[in-house]
Amino acid sequence: MTTFENTEPVFEKDGVRLTVEDAVATVTLTNPAKRNAQTPALWRALTEAGRSLPGSVRVVILRGEGQSFSAGLDRQAFTPEGFDGEPSFLDMARGSDADLDALIAAYQEAFTWWRRNDVVSIAAVQGHAIGAGFQLALACDLRVVADDVRFAMRETSLGLVPDLTGTHPLVSLVGYARALEICATGRFVHADEAERIGLANIVVPAAELDAAAQDLSAALLAAPRAAVVETKALLRGAGERSYEEQRAAERAAQGRRLRDLAGLGD
Repeated sequence: MTTFENTEPVFEKDGVRLTVEDAVATVTLTNPAKRNAQTPALWRALTEAGRSLPGSVRVVILRGEGQSFSAGLDRQAFTPEGFDGEPSFLDMARGSDADLDALIAAYQEAFTWWRRNDVVSIAAVQGHAIGAGFQLALACDLRVVADDVRFAMRETSLGLVPDLTGTHPLVSLVGYARALEICATGRFVHADEAERIGLANIVVPAAELDAAAQDLSAALLAAPRAAVVETKALLRGAGERSYEEQRAAERAAQGRRLRDLAGLGD
């Protein structure tokens, strides 16, 4: 079995490393000393990693080095000076609505590409996954978690809201009432609850986390790529379509697959 350390990086910058082994890409957060705390520079690196994926990649595994997946936003963001070369929270508050919207939208790009239809993304999550870390795990299609995982959405306790694309998948996974309770209280969600309420697909001992993510990746690669891409697109759009619209989408997708299998596709 391939390990995550023996592949030459395709991309490595600002706490993010991208490696590719055949059809599987691995994105690793590489600042364990700070529990993979997140910064705007890291978000730009994650966005660039997504743009650097070779077309051959079908599965992307997201992981964090060390004892924690990601403890959330680097606390330096809350200081008056913020990060060197970055707008502080005070600077952001003083900007126009349009400027603030554009800045947050740029940050969100790091969290959006994981759900594109041509790849299936797996977050391998251990230890802390707090705030931005929780939202990054939620950005992925699937979550394999260690039995020591602790999810929490702490933004509201800081007077903020979750704004890194986490609210939509959270509500989709656990429902509005539970999502509100998790966000408004900021409490920890541990592994057993995460699996029970649908946040986690698989829970394993921490020592088995990487192997479990790789095993899931291999299972995903067993089916033909085009069928997985079409199925993901169908499922992602199901919540926004009526029953009849979903039936029509299924027929259209199956028609494309049958024509392709018969050699009659475009």
